[in-house]
Amino acid sequence: MLVAVDIGNTNIVIAVHDGMRWVQSFRMYSDQKKTSDEYFVVLDSLMSHAGLHKHDINRAVISSVVPNLTRSMQKNIIRLFDVQPLMVDHQVETGLKKETIPEELGSDLLANAAQAHYVHPNQPVVVVDFGTALTLTTVDSDGAVLGASIAPGLVTAVNALFGNTAQLPQVELKIPQTVIGRNSQESIRSGIMFGYAGMVKAIIERTEQELGCEVFVIATGGLSQTIAPLIERINQISAMHTMDGLRLISELN
Repeated sequence: MLVAVDIGNTNIVIAVHDGMRWVQSFRMYSDQKKTSDEYFVVLDSLMSHAGLHKHDINRAVISSVVPNLTRSMQKNIIRLFDVQPLMVDHQVETGLKKETIPEELGSDLLANAAQAHYVHPNQPVVVVDFGTALTLTTVDSDGAVLGASIAPGLVTAVNALFGNTAQLPQVELKIPQTVIGRNSQESIRSGIMFGYAGMVKAIIERTEQELGCEVFVIATGGLSQTIAPLIERINQISAMHTMDGLRLISELN
């Protein structure tokens, strides 16, 4: 079995693949104050409760955009499963043209691009990832990474409002019935959901104008299913897209 780890700014996602499907997935808060030993206890507990044991895992792959947590997670995977994890960087095989990968492209976006090109090799693809940051990564039909657009994520935007305004409440993000809110919660919900839907559509349209052709759009990330009904340009929702990309990279290396 393969254990894939995606270390993000807000959460660490850990998933286990048995060769056919993802059989388990876990999510924990990315806490840079936790020691390596504390993470070991959490990981060990999660795996034990899921009925997974050391001998079940024979491969591991790690993507990280949080350098302070990278080494800790790497050590704990080795400690738990006695396997050396593949650390995703720009030097590993991804199925993409290495010379086109931007120097600052995060390993999570690299996994997104790799999986997008693998499943749709004959057309340009935009992967919209609704995470801590909203990212739109574009790869063309030749496997060249064209680049990305980045904006604050939906929850990040709401938290910024909540943290910097005395009278605005924290709200649950869901599609509002009307664009004109009659109270603070409805108004915030409208501004965020309709606003972000419009932003994504506008970036996709501008991308197509720059490329001179239509793109295939894949949505992933925690809020992708929530906001997708507002964005008719989304062709596919893939909740495990980034993890599938890490599995692909693991197989290619």
